[in-house]
Amino acid sequence: QVQLVESGGGLVQAGGSLRLSCAASGRTFSDYVMAWFRQAPGKEREFAAAIGWSGGNTAYGDSMKGRFTISRDGAKNTMYLQMDSLKPEDTAVYYCAAGSTWSRPLISWTGLYRYWGQGTQVTVSS
Repeated sequence: QVQLVESGGGLVQAGGSLRLSCAASGRTFSDYVMAWFRQAPGKEREFAAAIGWSGGNTAYGDSMKGRFTISRDGAKNTMYLQMDSLKPEDTAVYYCAAGSTWSRPLISWTGLYRYWGQGTQVTVSS
């Protein structure tokens, strides 16, 4: 069992930055592929980014490339999402997820991830 707790969300103006954190507990952090998803009101959950066990592999959703950076710190059992050049369309609840498999063709599939956090709200004003 893995417990995931997100933090760092808030209100920011367009063009600004935020850094989200996901603190993991309960199992060995390095055993898990970690990911960020987001969900805006009335929309399906959308893949944002994923990072492999050691941090050597990363993947991003098309609209996040070049603006978002995912990272992880094994010593702190924490994953991060640095979000720059934020746009109003980035407004959503952002969820942290953990899974056991790195599969690039399936990396954006929610079913690949067994554990989920409760989410943190990000609001970008225009």
